[in-house]
Amino acid sequence: MKFPSTLLSMLFALAAAGPSFAQADSYPSKPIRIIVPFPPGGGTDLVARTVAAQLGESWKVPVTVDNRPGGNTVIGAELASRAAPDGYTLFLPIDSTLAMNQSLYARLPYDPINGFAPVTLAVTMPMVLAVHPSVQARSVNDLVSLAKAPGSKLAYAHGALPAQVAGEAFKSAAKLNMVAVPYKGSGPAMTDVVGGQVPVIFDALGPAMAFVKSGKVRPLAVTSAKRSPSLPEVPTLGEAGLPVDLVTWIGFVAPAGTDRAVVAKLHGEITRILKLADVRDKLAAVGMDVVASSPEQFAQTIKDDAVKLGAVIKAAGIKLD
Repeated sequence: MKFPSTLLSMLFALAAAGPSFAQADSYPSKPIRIIVPFPPGGGTDLVARTVAAQLGESWKVPVTVDNRPGGNTVIGAELASRAAPDGYTLFLPIDSTLAMNQSLYARLPYDPINGFAPVTLAVTMPMVLAVHPSVQARSVNDLVSLAKAPGSKLAYAHGALPAQVAGEAFKSAAKLNMVAVPYKGSGPAMTDVVGGQVPVIFDALGPAMAFVKSGKVRPLAVTSAKRSPSLPEVPTLGEAGLPVDLVTWIGFVAPAGTDRAVVAKLHGEITRILKLADVRDKLAAVGMDVVASSPEQFAQTIKDDAVKLGAVIKAAGIKLD
């Protein structure tokens, strides 16, 4: 009996897809681990634990968060990249993990572009440019004038690489020569700014929010192209005539080679959770905007940001050992 060529093609396609659909159909059947490259309590940890709780409830399997801080997220990224590509290990990179580190280190123990299967870009968050209340600047232009004044010694604090990159982009756009003062985390950086040791800070909006709301620092601008819904009264750097458009982000990825049907199943459930009203509200309260992109969109974001952020890093001469 002779089969039409179109029917044969369909049969071959179904045969090829069979194992993939079977794997996805039985997934998940055991505990899922989510690796977070930061200590408990930060923004990335909050996203992971919020999704983990909902994921465990809907899929009826244990979903645990494994905090592996250190090395500017390199420790967690290496561990995740070497995990079995079976969908039972997920990783939460930030922009520095997949779009900056390749420009900062001569060698990395993981491949930022090809070492992971993107699931979704979960949230974005602008940086905020803020000053100690004693600084005589009520706007970005005021701050630029102060920084350009003869004898000015204005410096800015930062506690993470995305904040430093935002600061360097601001300096370049405004043609300033402010000194960057690095800290091991946004908490210590903000402590010194609140205490008056450093006058200016670039920080992710989430960690900075409480200090902004309490008046301990004065926000002058956000680094995103549009104003943040969490601080709608604060203008963008673009509104001050400075072409800076930078946000920090958190996403979900799996090890490279994870079955596409499993990635699709993860994407569908994680984005459903992120779009829940109470989850959106919880994350918005700490300055995070839910994106819930497709895997393809997330992959493109990683590639685009690697080029954009790499250019800023190169121009500023930022390097890490």
